[in-house]
Amino acid sequence: MTAAKDEEYITDNDFKDFEKYHCKDIRTYPKYRKNHVPAPFLPMSRKEMDKLGWDSCDIIIVTGDAYIDHPSFCTSIVGRYLESFGFRVGVISQPDWHSKDAFMTLGRPNLFFGVNAGNMDSMINHYTADRKIRSDDAYTPGNVAGRRPDRAVTVYTQRVREAYKDIPVIIGGIEASLRRLAHYDYWSDTVKNSVLPDSKADILVFGNGERPLAEIAMRLAAGESVREIRDVRGTAVMVKKALPEWVGIDSTTVDTPGFIEPEPNPYCVMCHTDDGGKENPSAGGEAIPFTAEDVPQNSSQVTGASDRKISLEKKLHDREYILLPSVQDVKQDRRLYAHVRRIFIRECNPECARALVQKHGERYVWVNPPTFPLSSAELDYVYALPFRRVPHPAYKGQEIPAFEMIKNSVSIMRGCFGGCSFCSIVAHEGKRIQSRSEKSILKELKEISEKTPGFTGVISDLGGPSANMYGLGCTNARMRSLCRKPSCLYPTPCRFLNKDHGRLIQLYRDARALPFIKKILIASGVRIDLALFDENYIRELVTYHVGGHLKIAPEHMAPEVLELMLKPDEKIYYDFKKLFDRYSSEAGKKQYIIPYFMSSHPGSTVASMINLAVWLKRNDFQVDQVQNFYPTPMSGASAMYYTGFNPYRPITRETEPDVFVAKGDVARRRQKAILRYHDPDNYETVREALIELNMPQFIGRGSGALVPPYDPLTEGRGKVRGRSGSGKPDGRGKPAGNSFGRDGRRFGSSQGGSGVKHGKGSGQPDRHSQGNGGFGKNNGRKNGKKSPVK
Repeated sequence: MTAAKDEEYITDNDFKDFEKYHCKDIRTYPKYRKNHVPAPFLPMSRKEMDKLGWDSCDIIIVTGDAYIDHPSFCTSIVGRYLESFGFRVGVISQPDWHSKDAFMTLGRPNLFFGVNAGNMDSMINHYTADRKIRSDDAYTPGNVAGRRPDRAVTVYTQRVREAYKDIPVIIGGIEASLRRLAHYDYWSDTVKNSVLPDSKADILVFGNGERPLAEIAMRLAAGESVREIRDVRGTAVMVKKALPEWVGIDSTTVDTPGFIEPEPNPYCVMCHTDDGGKENPSAGGEAIPFTAEDVPQNSSQVTGASDRKISLEKKLHDREYILLPSVQDVKQDRRLYAHVRRIFIRECNPECARALVQKHGERYVWVNPPTFPLSSAELDYVYALPFRRVPHPAYKGQEIPAFEMIKNSVSIMRGCFGGCSFCSIVAHEGKRIQSRSEKSILKELKEISEKTPGFTGVISDLGGPSANMYGLGCTNARMRSLCRKPSCLYPTPCRFLNKDHGRLIQLYRDARALPFIKKILIASGVRIDLALFDENYIRELVTYHVGGHLKIAPEHMAPEVLELMLKPDEKIYYDFKKLFDRYSSEAGKKQYIIPYFMSSHPGSTVASMINLAVWLKRNDFQVDQVQNFYPTPMSGASAMYYTGFNPYRPITRETEPDVFVAKGDVARRRQKAILRYHDPDNYETVREALIELNMPQFIGRGSGALVPPYDPLTEGRGKVRGRSGSGKPDGRGKPAGNSFGRDGRRFGSSQGGSGVKHGKGSGQPDRHSQGNGGFGKNNGRKNGKKSPVK
């Protein structure tokens, strides 16, 4: 390795390139009001404002969640962050959206309204994966449903506009972030416009919002018009013409990027390759013709990617934008929709991402490149803000389930380089891991012991989107600046990825050594293929941080489905289980793994599900609940669901949809029922599937059978037997809700993950799968052969 390349090798993945990317450290912004004192709670009423001596707010945040002053909740973290710069920040929580009156509670803000739907997408909050209305809302006092509208960002913004037409409105959070371009809407089964023109907001903030929000707030405070703020990374705006000095590229020309020497091409996982590993640009046929009506006015000519030679000494793709097919085109042509999603997947690395431009009517949605990650010092600054760590007193002690779940947990990092196709974390937060310092994390543990009522010494989680990516990242600066791979782990972990868990192990040990800590559990999902590279981590985890059961998410066992999920094969599960059992035995503990699985994911056929049911039977698992795949905006798997195309492979004129998709209530419920083959209510459905696929060997009363032969004396009596989870007898002398296996293992909900990993399928909150896209907190998870049935 040359000296130049030696310099590129990095062990610390912390962001330090402030000067290179002209990026301002968020801690260096001046105070808007130098003598401003943090409020006990951000005010939610005029009475509270009067008590603070405020005549007005500078910024008002409208949210679909209850206001909980805790760093796991979007409104709190963004509100306290803006407050730290001397802004007066007020909160309007869960307003009555039927009129504008509730949006005028705190009066007219001096700078802007910030609008978010809450920690969860409002549609996922309201509806199950089967489009059934939920009866609860974990982010509302009393767990009461119905306190926010469908598509809350759009509705709230429209009401704000009615109340104050000339006040800037900035939208953000997970709901806005994942709708920044035209997107498939599962609930209406249509392609919808970007939320930006539909809501009529001025700016959309996506991803981790601290950096863009600070710049926007300061520029507005300095008197700049919101119409002039167009170039902030991590934002989307509406434009009539291209921004000055930007160069346009036709989206169809970047689908086959050039080969980069001497390192392996970071694009290669996205392309068809021959045996030599070189790209095959012509694989699949001719490129899709671009069909947009025209190009943004006043822009440079839209060119092909090969028309420009870019020096790697300069910032890659600086001031380039990609002109995507228009919203009208993608609504009419599913191939073009899949093509746009493929381009989107490849433009998530802030070091080489280009702006994305899509025509909506007479204007264009201009999506700037993603913002740069926060450094550890900046992230520490955010988590050191004066959170009270309890709900606002206005709720008078009412229980808020989301708070109860996470009140004793700590977020130690953001981002995820797993890149699962059904998950939107990479689209929202990015692949690069942003880790807090050990000192900051230990300090928060102390604050929990001092501020959290009823603290018993047990920490429910030290984690993030993944449990074991803390401090990890790319070890080659040059490759990181070029990389467009959707995952650092699939199909195998990247050779440039640091896989040493030593820093995380030491953090666990230091946290356990604190005198007020009795037990620390790890509830975030463990990426087991990554953990296998460091057995010391598995030993530490199993010995000290498992509370009897460890939940992991293999999601499926069929190779053809795992390939589309971008998940590792089943061998990884067995390798991890072997070590888990070994270290549990050495620790003298009886502990069990609970694997989570998903039904109806693109590529999953009835045969795939039967193979998975057979696997469950052989391994003595009985899942209590099953999560059907939930197609949420902007994920790769959702594009597969809608189009039948795989956006992780080149899509050309000759490409035909080749991904099987279970659509419709009947097909989706059938797959779900097969995983619960042991439930008598599903016997008939499973038998029909087995007969249809000529698998009679799994019908019978032997140990290998999934369902018994038809018995007219015991079937068809669901009303007497009681439904799963009811606790009533099931006709066999057992409670129907029993979820214990033969050896006493309890098997939890197979929720698995749903397009965003932002909100679990049960409706319970998942702190780590949200994101703080402007106003969101982090914050929603081979080879073509079917597994044999033996």
